[in-house]
Amino acid sequence: MINLVFIGLSFFAITGGIAMLVYKNPMYAALGLLVSILSVAGLFALLNATFLFMVQIIVYAGAIMTLILFILMFLNIKEEALPKEPKKYTLIAIGAAIMIPFNVVILKAVSNLPNADMLIVEGDFGDIKPIGKLLYNDWILAFELISILLLIALVGSIVLAKRKKINKEDS
Repeated sequence: MINLVFIGLSFFAITGGIAMLVYKNPMYAALGLLVSILSVAGLFALLNATFLFMVQIIVYAGAIMTLILFILMFLNIKEEALPKEPKKYTLIAIGAAIMIPFNVVILKAVSNLPNADMLIVEGDFGDIKPIGKLLYNDWILAFELISILLLIALVGSIVLAKRKKINKEDS
């Protein structure tokens, strides 16, 4: 049963990636990205990696996709405003042809791996609690420095936005 779910999620991830390349409308391409992101989150869930699953859903499918869709709706890009791409499918085919040898090498390397027990790991593997303990005990300085860096970036973007607004009012 798990193999069927894996095949289904993999199919949707690949289909979402192809949709990003093929669709001309940016909104449909963004929805293809969303399908791909959600499928990868499902693959993380199959691996019993709950932290990566939650990050994939909350950060990528939630925040990033909302931002991308909001920007696309805000820009209101018309079909006639999009650039012409006469060689699009040719370039996609060339890219796929270039990637086939790499995929063959990876498949050969994976098939040569020794047989191991592939059962799902039980216990606290992939849980959030060990990651939190490690982050707040061993990496607290780096965590706080990144927090300060993000705060500085937020304040800087607000200052730049206000500066542009004041300059427009003066003009």
